[in-house]
Amino acid sequence: MTFLNPKLAEVVLRDPRYAYEAYEFIDRALQHTLKNLGRDRMPGAVAGDPRLHVSGRELLEGIRILALAEFGLLARTVFTQWGIQRTDDFGNIVFNLIEAGLMARSDDDTLDDFHDVYNFDEALDYRIQLDEAL
Repeated sequence: MTFLNPKLAEVVLRDPRYAYEAYEFIDRALQHTLKNLGRDRMPGAVAGDPRLHVSGRELLEGIRILALAEFGLLARTVFTQWGIQRTDDFGNIVFNLIEAGLMARSDDDTLDDFHDVYNFDEALDYRIQLDEAL
């Protein structure tokens, strides 16, 4: 069950191009990325700690991996339903969250970090390899 986050709802109202669920997914993808990079259990780390920073490309890879894990063959369809057509859209979502104070950024982070990083049709191609199934 999803509980509506009022601050997140405000972000969606300011930029309704993307579904509320897309914004929620970014938070899950960030946590997933931190875990995959081994940065989720850093002693004394709190929100905004530079040791917890992930680059746009790192986050996009985490988004790709989590989308395939959660949605499988439907990942591309889910993104389309959320208004997401390309990696630049994830950059827009991230920077909307930054502007709302719900995410942090370093001085080096830009929207260009998310520009045309991968093609969804290729990156979200979900195939079980025969050796994985055995």
